[in-house]
Amino acid sequence: MATLPVLPLVDAVLLPGMVIPVTLDAATQAAVDAARASGDDTLIAVPRLDGEYGPVGTTAVIDKVGRLASGERAAVIRGLARAHIGSGVAGPGAALWVETTPFDEAAPTGRTRELAREYKTLVTSVLQRRGAWQVIDAVERMDDPAEIADSAGYSPWLSVAQKAEVLAAADVDTRLTLLVDWIRQHVAELEVAERISEDVREGMEKSQREFLLRQQLAAIRKELGEEEPDGAGDYRSRVEAADLPEKVREAALREVGKLERASDATPEAGWIRTWLDTVLELPWNTRTEDNTDLDAARAVLDADHAGLDDVKDRILEYLAVRNRRAARGLHVVGGRGSGAVLALVGPPGVGKTSLGESVARALGRKFVRVSLGGVRDEAEIRGHRRTYVGALPGRIVRAIRESGSMNPVVLLDEVDKLSAGYAGDPAAALLEVLDPAQNHTFRDHYLEVDLDLSDVLFLSTANVADTVPGPLLDRMDVVTLDGYTEAEKVAIARDHLLPRQLERAGLTDDEVSVDDEVLRRIATEYTREAGVRQLERALTRILRKAAVKLASDESTIRVDAADLRAYLGRPRFTPESAERTAVPGVATGLAVTGTGGDVLFIEATVMDGEPGLTLTGQLGDVMKESAQIALSYLRSHATELGIDPTALGGRRLHVHVPAGAVPKDGPSAGITMVTALASLVTGRPVRPEVGMTGEVTLSGRVLPIGGVKQKLLAAARAGLTEVIIPARNAPDLDEVPAEVREALTIHPLSDVTDVLALALRPAGEAATAVAA
Repeated sequence: MATLPVLPLVDAVLLPGMVIPVTLDAATQAAVDAARASGDDTLIAVPRLDGEYGPVGTTAVIDKVGRLASGERAAVIRGLARAHIGSGVAGPGAALWVETTPFDEAAPTGRTRELAREYKTLVTSVLQRRGAWQVIDAVERMDDPAEIADSAGYSPWLSVAQKAEVLAAADVDTRLTLLVDWIRQHVAELEVAERISEDVREGMEKSQREFLLRQQLAAIRKELGEEEPDGAGDYRSRVEAADLPEKVREAALREVGKLERASDATPEAGWIRTWLDTVLELPWNTRTEDNTDLDAARAVLDADHAGLDDVKDRILEYLAVRNRRAARGLHVVGGRGSGAVLALVGPPGVGKTSLGESVARALGRKFVRVSLGGVRDEAEIRGHRRTYVGALPGRIVRAIRESGSMNPVVLLDEVDKLSAGYAGDPAAALLEVLDPAQNHTFRDHYLEVDLDLSDVLFLSTANVADTVPGPLLDRMDVVTLDGYTEAEKVAIARDHLLPRQLERAGLTDDEVSVDDEVLRRIATEYTREAGVRQLERALTRILRKAAVKLASDESTIRVDAADLRAYLGRPRFTPESAERTAVPGVATGLAVTGTGGDVLFIEATVMDGEPGLTLTGQLGDVMKESAQIALSYLRSHATELGIDPTALGGRRLHVHVPAGAVPKDGPSAGITMVTALASLVTGRPVRPEVGMTGEVTLSGRVLPIGGVKQKLLAAARAGLTEVIIPARNAPDLDEVPAEVREALTIHPLSDVTDVLALALRPAGEAATAVAA
């Protein structure tokens, strides 16, 4: 038993007979210093695996201490014999001292010598593969089985853990047995690697040989005029294996024949390949199965959108009819199917685009959105002719390819913003796409084969239907989304907008809560729109400020009505009808704009000067004519209306519609202009709670107009309580939400006399109001 300092080896194992260099750090330097201080330069080298010392080490002697070529201090040590590690003992210096016990080595047997010979043979074969002839000579000179086994410490194919296992083995037989098994595995891996390398080398040589042969063959074919480009045979096999309709297969095989005859140097070969790739990527016979459960479809639509009952009913009607057709076997692929084209028309922010995704989810179909805003080229719809450089199929074909099925829901977004350019009218190109009687044989200019679109559910969106060409609109089933009521906006904000914005802001409903009263006040006092886009922006602004507060010292925030001014500032919209109509000559009208219904005020005044009528406010021709008609009516019926004829003659009249920067046109301001002029000349102000819309004739008839639902929603948002509409628009009230009809007193009238009697204050009340 001997007491020796411990030299830890982290990435190496020292076996008896080995000589290795060891770089000196704090631990190894302490062991070397302790060994040299003891006088015999002896220490024990112990492998340290995973931070723990092994139970067996190697006694070693220090041959030399110096510096490596890199400048690091190192020591060269030589292994002497194995030793068991005992308990730690105290010793001089900073090194770890332990008690060691030498191994009892058994005498070699016949089996030991046989294992040694086998191991030498295997080692020699590995070294021959590496060309290490000097090492082979050294191995051949070894006769002692223990020495042969311990020479494995130099083997680069053994891991540190395997060498540590050899060090700890009890006898030479065990060590050689382990080494023979490991080197056999290594030899097998070398043989596999060599075989793979040989195969790769042969493959490369074969490819090079085939390349040279193909180049020679191509040169020969070129001289004979029989050149055949690469890949034609591959395309033929792909077309024959693909699931294509018969006519499409015939067209594809014709193109493959052209490819086989075409020269690889001509552009036509590239065009044909691109066309074949496009045809093969289309899902000609792939369809998704529709959801036939009407209740489940309705539940999906209700969960995604509040209100919009007309749209939901139309989708369910489509699904119900399709289920009936399928039950009777009336649906035939490739024939005139039940393809529908729904046009969702409404102001921005009412959820037209997102409704398309909900419809696809309710039907269980794939969804693709095609944006048509600003498209001016007919080829964007029908595709380019293949003779053009960079030709591509149209957006419809690309949408089908992207969806991966022949019956997706395709949303044609912003169809009202199509415009004709020098390259044709894309709206006209959509006629065949959207006509259920024709789209089962839609032909794209690029494909030049029939594509069945009868099973596609087309949804189109537009802000206004007026700018959509008549023939295109005639092929659509128009569903109008006129906007949301106050209660619907609050429900949408609570169930959809607020959770979405909380997630985007990284907040939870436990950290920030918003009262329903806050949502209602935002909808009425801070936003005045048909949709909910501005409402969502207001919620985003509130949550941003809440996030700042949470970052300081607050743990939870509850936003109530009293906090709104701190988050959003002063209210932007307050009822102004009473203030504007407090003087004679101002009437409240209702209009429809691209952003939904709105309230407008028409002002009239009279002054000395050249007789006539001045119109301002950027009015269109129809609106100017309405003002002329209103003045002519009042002049011709002055006596029966109790108007002084001299008040309308001999003086200058001026009619102005504020918001002069906004263009305005349409006949629905007729009765509003009559009321404003009548209020001016009689001195009777218009009742502030009354709004009106309707076209006027010279005989005093009130004619119907459009957009009744949007105008009534706008009247409710503006705080009006009574609305005058043409009597012939009374059937349109069925489309108005019940809560709006309850909040408004609606007067369907057919004569201007009745309008004036209802809208103008009584004479006595008027004088009192003016005096006040």
